[in-house]
Order: sequence, then C-alpha cells, then structure tokens
Amino acid sequence: MSIAATINPAHDGLPSPRRYLAIGVLLMTLVLVVLDGAIANVALPSIAASLNASASSTVWVVSSYQLAVLVALLPCGALGEIHGPRRVFLLGVALFTVASAACAFAGSLPVLVAARSIQGLGAGAIMATGPMNLRVSVPQRLLGTVIGFNAMTIAISAAAGPGVAGAILSVSSWPWLFAVNIPIGIIVLLSGGLLAHLDGVKRHLNLVALLANTLMFILFFTGADRIAGAPVSGSILIGCSVLCLVILLSLERRSAAPIVPTDLLADPAFRVAVIASISCFTGQMLSYVALPFYLQHTLHMSPVQAGLYMMPWPIATIIIAPISGRLADRFKTAWLCAAGGGLLAIGLLIAGLTPPGPRAIAFLVGTVVAGTGFGLFQTPNNRILLLSAPKARSGAAGAMQGTARLLGQTLGAISMSIIFATVPLTGAPSLALVLAGICAAIACLVSLSRARYEKVA
Repeated sequence: MSIAATINPAHDGLPSPRRYLAIGVLLMTLVLVVLDGAIANVALPSIAASLNASASSTVWVVSSYQLAVLVALLPCGALGEIHGPRRVFLLGVALFTVASAACAFAGSLPVLVAARSIQGLGAGAIMATGPMNLRVSVPQRLLGTVIGFNAMTIAISAAAGPGVAGAILSVSSWPWLFAVNIPIGIIVLLSGGLLAHLDGVKRHLNLVALLANTLMFILFFTGADRIAGAPVSGSILIGCSVLCLVILLSLERRSAAPIVPTDLLADPAFRVAVIASISCFTGQMLSYVALPFYLQHTLHMSPVQAGLYMMPWPIATIIIAPISGRLADRFKTAWLCAAGGGLLAIGLLIAGLTPPGPRAIAFLVGTVVAGTGFGLFQTPNNRILLLSAPKARSGAAGAMQGTARLLGQTLGAISMSIIFATVPLTGAPSLALVLAGICAAIACLVSLSRARYEKVA
C-alpha cells in the first residue's frame, strides 16, 4: 500500500515560493502547540485563585493536556496516512482553536480541564501529522536544514513560554493565555490550502486497538502521577498499561500499518533512534525539573536569578539546532547524535558534580555545554526518525517521534518524583542532574551503535 500524491511526482517537494509559505504555516502552528504546553504552568496560581480550586487539582490543567496529546499521537499518525496528512492536520488545528476558545470562557475548573483535554487531542493531531506535511513539502536536499529550523522553533517556543505567559498576565487575566490562540488558529486554517495534498490509503482503523492504545496511555500516565505518593497502586496501574500494550500488539500483529509502528521499529536505525530519543528526553526532563531547585536551594539564588541562569541552555540549543541540521546533510547522523548525547552528559555532570561556587561559573559552563549537546542531538535524531520510514508511513514516524519525546519526559518526571520522595531536598537536585547525565550518556552510546546501519548522507 502506498499514498498517492496529487502533487506532481516529478517534483521533490512543493515548488517555490509555495514551499516556504507551507513551511511557515507548519512552524507557526508548532509555535502555537509548544507555547500552549509551556504557558499554562505559570498561570496555575492565578487559575486556582480565580476558580476557587486547590493547587493540587489545578495541576490537571497541565496534566490533562499532556495526557490527551500522548493518547492522540499514534492514532492521529495512522489517520493522517488513511485520510491524508493535510486533512487531519487542519482538523487538529480547528479542534485546538475551538478548544482554546472554550478554555478562555471556562467558568469552572472541570470545564477548563475538559477543554484542555480537547485542546490536547487537537495538538496531538498537529504534532503527529506536522512532520508528514513537512516531508512532502520540502525537497530531500533541504530536509535536514528544515528539520533544524523545526527543532529551533521548538526550542525558542519552549524557552519563550514562561516569558510570554508572564507578559500576558502582567497586563491581563489568565483566559487571555488561551484567547491569543484563536486568531493564530484562524490564520492557519485559512492558509491550509498552501500545504501539499496527498490522498490517503484505503484501510480501516481497528477500533478495539484504538481503545487499547487509549487505555494504555491513561493507565501509564495515571500510574506515573501516583507512583511517588502511592507506589503500590501506581505500579499496578503501570503494569496494567503494559498489559494493554501486549493486547494492542496482539490485535495488530497482522496489520501492515499498525497503530504502534512495529513495522518501523523492525528497522534497526529507526528503533535505535527511538530508544536514544527516550533516553535523551528522560535526561532533559530530569534536569529541567532539578535545575530550579538546584539554583534556589543549593546555590541560594532568587527566582529571578535562577531564571536568568537557566537561559544559557535554550539559547545554546537555539544557536546549534540549525547548524546541526546542515551538518546532518553531510555527516552520519549517528555520529552527530552520539556527539550531542556525549556533550549533554558532560554538561549535566559538570553542573551536578562541581562544588557550588560563589558565581556559579561551572554551572553556566555545564548548561551551555548541555544545551549545545541537546541541540546537536535533537535535529539529526529527528531527521533519522523521519527518513528511516517510507513516505507512506511518515504519519506513523512523526507520531512515534512525538511519543518518544513525551514518553521520555514522563519517565523523567516519574524519576524526579521518586527522587524528591526519597532524598532530602538538599541533595535531590544534584542526584537528579547526575542521573540525567547518565541518561544522556546512554543516548550517546545507543546512537553510536547505529553507525553501522547508516551511510554518510
């Protein structure tokens, strides 16, 4: 089975200038989704006060969004292949935009959490089909560079999220954090015709498998959320999620295009890139949670100082990501990913093991090295995840890319919760940074093992 393109097959990607306009639409939407995942954290105290909700229950404003994205990614990747990536992408944008309006007008916490869940489903569709749309829009010779800009966009949006939220909250109330999505979403929907149109393949989505996929991630996420405070029930829930995975794989063992892309995971290069991505993002999440506590409790900085000291990481990532994309056109991505994972590990170990100094120079050096390594790893690894799959399976590849990232971040959050529950606060951040460095080192070694499968670009 293959996906037939309605664009001229003689063209490698869309013609210029339509190609660049399509890339702009895709990157604009990516900014929308990443920002929305980052800005809500800052507003939680304001939301709790406005809706008369407890702090613990308000956390579900963030968690419901993340869970919905995780649930939607793999099915939406399959739907993108069945119905065409542009159609599913724009449906996701429409759902995201409508849900943003519902968030802005929510008068109670349950309504807000429900709207955020719907928003997450739309974001999952966008994230799953975005890489597929990108791949059919861009010529092969430019794909590495464009993926570099894609990674840079993610880094800038994630870094800017708290600042954007703070700026909006300084002049208005929290509903405007969601209302600003509406005009951008409308612009993207009106510009959707710029994207390449591909016909889908004629196959059906197994509804029982879809249910098993949904239960798998709900049970895993809920278990992860409970494991630090209630380890027995949390472990049982995670065990049930593994059972759902087994059932899912059994249901789709004869499928040519399963929801969990076992056909793609059979390719060693793709499988290794997924494992490396999970390891890298586990380390990233561990460090992102640990760094503010390290700066404020170990180095005794104010929140403002801590925020400034955390800036070198995203800045270094922003600088290196497009350069890494160009390098990926010339060198083995396995070497680049291994170098990036190694630098990330070194930087985190410097930050975690160096004795605190009065000016925290070693910490700054460590975070710059870590940010450089993260940017160097992310772009070529994303490239291999996309290019290892046939174009007809780009939806599954893009969905698996997002799933690996979110799964790694969830594992990092679980690890951080366990560390905080078992280690005194004075030592927990340093331990977490060392563990994050070990995860990055694993990503380095796993990536290096891929070199024998890969030819120089």
